[in-house]
Amino acid sequence: MNFINKSVLLILSIFSLSVMSCTKDDVGIIGNGNIKFEFENVANGNRLVFGDKYLNANGDEMSFTQFDYYVSNFSLIKSDGSEYIIPKDSCYFLIHSGLGENPEFEIKNIPAGDYKEFRFIIGIDSAKNVAPISERTGVLDPAAEGAGMYWSWNSGYIFVKTEGTSPQAPLDSVSSTNKFRYHIGLFGGLNSATINNIKQVKLNNGDIAKVRTNLSPLVHLKADVMQLFKSPTVVSVAEHPTVMVTPYSAVIADNYKEMFQIAHIHN
Repeated sequence: MNFINKSVLLILSIFSLSVMSCTKDDVGIIGNGNIKFEFENVANGNRLVFGDKYLNANGDEMSFTQFDYYVSNFSLIKSDGSEYIIPKDSCYFLIHSGLGENPEFEIKNIPAGDYKEFRFIIGIDSAKNVAPISERTGVLDPAAEGAGMYWSWNSGYIFVKTEGTSPQAPLDSVSSTNKFRYHIGLFGGLNSATINNIKQVKLNNGDIAKVRTNLSPLVHLKADVMQLFKSPTVVSVAEHPTVMVTPYSAVIADNYKEMFQIAHIHN
């Protein structure tokens, strides 16, 4: 009888602990929380330092003075496969050289949950490209924070911009340096069709971002500028020192689609 009582007590204790554990977890995954994204610019896997010399996949020597890009239209995928699409106006970000190293951006009011995959586009969606100026504020204002990332003559944003010098580039008559320029935009056109260089990114390295009411995970992303010249197409600076509104911009865009990776996630 004593043995039976002890067994019953043991079972009840285990059951109580399980209920308490489940209740605690359930409480933790209700409500809303925040998530942060940190962007680190790298070159060939190491921190990008303006002025330092790097070799691209073609063997060209490159020294960078600028590397800026837009990311937007974020969505988050939970462990169960469900998707949360973040309201567009909450997630237009410009990672600009003037922001310093590893800028962070916080997205608020995310449903609590475990998120395994992060999706966004490189660039600005077509709807926002053609929206009235009054609807394009903050980093999307061509005359303010977004200055230098918009073609007023082409009515569109520059999605990725990088500049610098290379011995393989021709001599620039204005700066008297061997300068390269890659300004990649084009969203598909409004009145007539153009190249569409908007690219979607999907990132999942197996780590989980645990969004809770009292926990704001940080997703550390790396963007490798050398990927613009690497794959699927190796780019020669000598042959293409300047790429802007030309068919070859699609080659650079196909390359920069692969420039992001998750470094780690802090919970």
